[in-house]
Amino acid sequence: MTLADGSGRDGRTDGPSRPGTGGPRRPRYRMVRWLAGTTLAVVLLGGSTAGLVAWWEYERLSEGLPTVDGLRTYQPPVMSRLYSGDDQVMAELAAERRIFVPYSAIPERVRSAFLAAEDQKFFSHGGVDPMAILRAGLTDMMMHGTKHRPIGASTITQQVARIMLLGSNAVSIDRKIKEALLAMRLEQTLGKEQILEIYLNEIYLGEGAYGIAAAAQTYFNKPLDQLDNAEAAFLGALPKSPTNYNPHRFVQAATARRNWVLDRMADLKVITPEDARAAQSEPLVPANFTRPGPVPSSEWFAEEVRRELIERYGIGTTMEGGLSVHTSLDSHLQQVATTALRDGLLRYDRAHGGWRGAFGHVDESEATGDWANALAHVTPPAAMLEQWRVAVVLSAATGRVGWLEGRDPVVPHTGELLARDRAWIRSGKGVQTGDVLLVEPQADGSGVAIRQVPRVEGALATIDVHTGRVMAMVGGWSFKESQFNRATQAARQPGSSFKPFVYLAAMEQGISPSQKFDDSPVSYGEWHPNNYEKDFWGPTTLHDALRESRNLVTIRLAAQIGMKPVAALAQTLGLTHSMPLVLPAALGAVETTVMHEAAAYATIANGGRLVTPTLIDDIKDRNGNVMWRADSLAWQAGGTPADGPQMVDTRPQVVSAASASQIVAMMQDVIRRGTGVRAGAGIDRPIAGKTGTSQDFNDAWFAGFSPDLVTVVWVGFDTPQSLGKNETGGVIAGPIWNQVMKAALSTRPRLDFRVPEGVQLARYDTGMGMAIDAFKPGQVPGVSVDLGAGSGMTLTAADTGAENMPDSETDMATTPGSPVAAPDSTTSAGHTAAAPGVPPASQPSGGDIGMGGLY
Repeated sequence: MTLADGSGRDGRTDGPSRPGTGGPRRPRYRMVRWLAGTTLAVVLLGGSTAGLVAWWEYERLSEGLPTVDGLRTYQPPVMSRLYSGDDQVMAELAAERRIFVPYSAIPERVRSAFLAAEDQKFFSHGGVDPMAILRAGLTDMMMHGTKHRPIGASTITQQVARIMLLGSNAVSIDRKIKEALLAMRLEQTLGKEQILEIYLNEIYLGEGAYGIAAAAQTYFNKPLDQLDNAEAAFLGALPKSPTNYNPHRFVQAATARRNWVLDRMADLKVITPEDARAAQSEPLVPANFTRPGPVPSSEWFAEEVRRELIERYGIGTTMEGGLSVHTSLDSHLQQVATTALRDGLLRYDRAHGGWRGAFGHVDESEATGDWANALAHVTPPAAMLEQWRVAVVLSAATGRVGWLEGRDPVVPHTGELLARDRAWIRSGKGVQTGDVLLVEPQADGSGVAIRQVPRVEGALATIDVHTGRVMAMVGGWSFKESQFNRATQAARQPGSSFKPFVYLAAMEQGISPSQKFDDSPVSYGEWHPNNYEKDFWGPTTLHDALRESRNLVTIRLAAQIGMKPVAALAQTLGLTHSMPLVLPAALGAVETTVMHEAAAYATIANGGRLVTPTLIDDIKDRNGNVMWRADSLAWQAGGTPADGPQMVDTRPQVVSAASASQIVAMMQDVIRRGTGVRAGAGIDRPIAGKTGTSQDFNDAWFAGFSPDLVTVVWVGFDTPQSLGKNETGGVIAGPIWNQVMKAALSTRPRLDFRVPEGVQLARYDTGMGMAIDAFKPGQVPGVSVDLGAGSGMTLTAADTGAENMPDSETDMATTPGSPVAAPDSTTSAGHTAAAPGVPPASQPSGGDIGMGGLY
């Protein structure tokens, strides 16, 4: 198509252009259009590429991110608490010390302090704060190349994501992106209040405190609702750096940071400027906080409870589950028991150990000069008691010593050793000027007593007869020195304290307490048992034999009834897990623990119903729901409404009440006028018990009870060795038992031992004095019947355990000229001295007292 001017539609001429004739022109804006198209293509390509890269990075970073759904039911790890029987905090179990506080219980000023310091826009942003990120990025660019730590721009939501989900503080772009992604997901999943609640309960605020409640307690010894503005602001200052703002070390930096937070609170109109200035004028003085527990001397008890909880629930629930564990510990009795055991060990050590010398030394020039500074650098022994002090000898001639009191400030003191202690020292290794030793300043100002940690050890347990609740438990001299619990973990020979169970087995077979057995020499193969006193009484009632702990009568009794029922009874009572069927076991040549023996004695005192020791009364979860409760006693309704509730003991009756009553009556006389006299001194209540001394005097025991309490005491060396000749259970352990029971019974009503229906208490002459015993129907007081020859088992020489008999008690040989029973001699009951199947008794050739109990 040709236009009027001869040109085509597109403005070009139909014919070729000619030079000089105004030929066809180049297209207008062609270069501009080309540049625009190219730019658009590059932008589209770059954008697509960037989008793909961004998507790839998002997928890479998102892959494996933890889910936030679990935080819907957030339950922070919270410490568990152990309480004594009188509701004192006995101990805290925690991997992280935290006290959870719900959002509604957090004071407004505390919430505002953290928001002012950490995230002022918390309630308006969606998990991240872009402006804060930009500001931090520009600052970091400007500070690039310096030692300046990159500025963070994390919101509280991002901090929750890092703490709860990422668990990493690594400074990296990847971590920050993941943190932001999780923060946005958190905002979509949880409400603002729940996020803030998690943050304030999880954050670490220094000094071992996790969360605001623990921090308020740690720094100010206050609950949250008692904090003022200055204290709340200080807590809000800590998240930035709990170490650098520690008020104990950097009080100026901590004060400056606190004042900055107060200014921010005023800017946000949370407080007035006047309130801020008033708070800023307050000095930052943290209060000394003492973590609750342990109840004095309760460490072994608490540790045993901790082990039981871990075995029951695992370490996670135990240490982080917020359990409330109410125990049976009587805090007063525990301290009494600890003191009594330590007193007993000190008495023994003083009498047998002698002065072993100083444990350290400083130069004499220091001892006569700046001795206080020298003493301040001495590490005290772990086993020293709280009331003891580390002292330096200032003058060996006069016995003058110096020690330090207090912490802030430390005050030097001097005094002179007691005259009796100086004499004791001279009889030992003596002292020199500059020697470092342990002393105890006397409260009356009379001087300074010297002390040394005993080498001998001991253990003690007191339990309730009717419930099995452990009221007190001491596992040794010092928990700080050794956490080994000798009351529950040390297996030792009970010696003659095992004999009551042999007699109890006999009572179960219908044998009377007035039954007589021959107290005369006897031998089984190579085993030649003897009495502790090395004398012989002839026909002797079981009552007298138990009262005076006569070994030979016990051996003949065990041979008569057989060791199988004795072993079965010991295992049923939990005294031992297994027991050899050999006669030395009747004298206590078995192994048991203090706690097992206490439970077995409690079963006797409880009328034959099995007693199982329990340290825990109940366990509650963090919400107060009962998870477990001791079920030794059950309750059921009475026959009529007027009857009210009736207590029904559901534990098995493992021994008849009548047999248990017979043993109780016999053991009462042990304390009244037998081997346990020292244990009963000054106690005017019905009590029963038995001494125990093992082979070679290695172990000293006293086990005894009132109608409602059982206490068992053991003394010995960790590595078995002799306590010394004539150091019996009555001499060493009896006074300790007396001290504990005297204190325990002083606050309890007087009770008598219950006599079961059908059992008759009768006074009769045993031939060695008047006695009171319990007799079952058909048994005649004072009568010894013919039991006939035979035993519950067939014995051979191997059954005596003679091959295991150490040749050790030569100093206790049979006195020359003592009467020896002829092989065919018989007891007053008419049965032979040796059980059937045993080789005839031979003349004792050695002085072996017999493996097992001595006294």
